[in-house]
Amino acid sequence: MLEFFRDLLKNAAGAFSGHNLLWHLLAIALTCLIVKSGFDWHYFCATRIPGLGPWLFPAVRLGMFLPVVLPLLLLAIGALGRYAKARNTALALAQAAGLGLLISSFYKAFTGRIPPPHFWRSALPGPLADTSHGFRFGLLRGGIFWGWPSSHTTVAFAMGVTLWKLYPENRPLRYGALLYALYVGLGVSMTIHWFSEFAAGAIIGSVIGAVVGGRFYSKTPAPASGDSGQFGS
Repeated sequence: MLEFFRDLLKNAAGAFSGHNLLWHLLAIALTCLIVKSGFDWHYFCATRIPGLGPWLFPAVRLGMFLPVVLPLLLLAIGALGRYAKARNTALALAQAAGLGLLISSFYKAFTGRIPPPHFWRSALPGPLADTSHGFRFGLLRGGIFWGWPSSHTTVAFAMGVTLWKLYPENRPLRYGALLYALYVGLGVSMTIHWFSEFAAGAIIGSVIGAVVGGRFYSKTPAPASGDSGQFGS
């Protein structure tokens, strides 16, 4: 467990080091472009369609609970079935989700962005003012719950790309992980977040997943005696 926390610090630093820092700058630059072009507001107006609600709002709950439930489930599978690879995957996903939440919350603490109005088109209370430019820069001026980037998206892409790196031969698992990340990200972009928050979260989360997944892949255990080695192969 001590090694897990040492790797956590290394991977946190790795997510901002070298060319990875350029991806963070890209997320910032892309956000500026999306906001200033007015795309965030146009996307908001175009996607708050009542019929989409039942299909998209579950993404909010899924993005909250799966990052907790899945690592715990894999840890239990690893312990009960003696699958070392399941345990390695559980620790990798837990670290990716944790870093995704910490890094996105760190950004939110300084950006303080106002969330979009929570209305579907049929329930709009009249003309709305464009609030997509509503950043409140400064320490904790907008808290860390709402804002830029989307934590749901950052965590989902961090976990999805981690699985992509851990299982290079398992195409159904890899593409399923990315579909999950896209569903969560697009779902929150049409419900509780601006599109630019989804876009930035996808970029930053992918960087985290590549760093975490790469490190844990290098530690993937070989099948041992009593370990079938078939988990996720």
